[in-house]
Amino acid sequence: MPDLPADPDDLRAESQLPYQVAVFARRISVAGELDRAAFLLLEQLAADGPANVKTLAAALGVDSSTVTRQAAPLLRERLVARLPYPADRRAVRLALTPLGAGRLARVRRRRRELIGELTAGWTARERALFCALLARFNDGLLDRR
Repeated sequence: MPDLPADPDDLRAESQLPYQVAVFARRISVAGELDRAAFLLLEQLAADGPANVKTLAAALGVDSSTVTRQAAPLLRERLVARLPYPADRRAVRLALTPLGAGRLARVRRRRRELIGELTAGWTARERALFCALLARFNDGLLDRR
């Protein structure tokens, strides 16, 4: 792990942070067999169950057309299925299929293994601090919607 700067106000972090975040996002998505958008959509369906496009869009912080576009390949691959609403046959919900749940489980496992390898030399405190700071960063992004 690189040494932390002696001066916490070191300006190099300001210029390096956007780059490091972009590198992280790209490299972590390459590590799985799902792209970032597919992973997040499957995670949302796994967490909250079947949902309509509008509900998924709100949960993911994107517009409905984006969810529709992201769901198309997942539907083709049978990772997601359309379920009719019992009260209104015209309306549909998207649901995780058993095949999708299996793929998601594999990607989760591979990501955990990768992160475990990358942080193997870190102390428990360093891992906890990294997780807390990354969660704070992500929460800040969520708050900007």
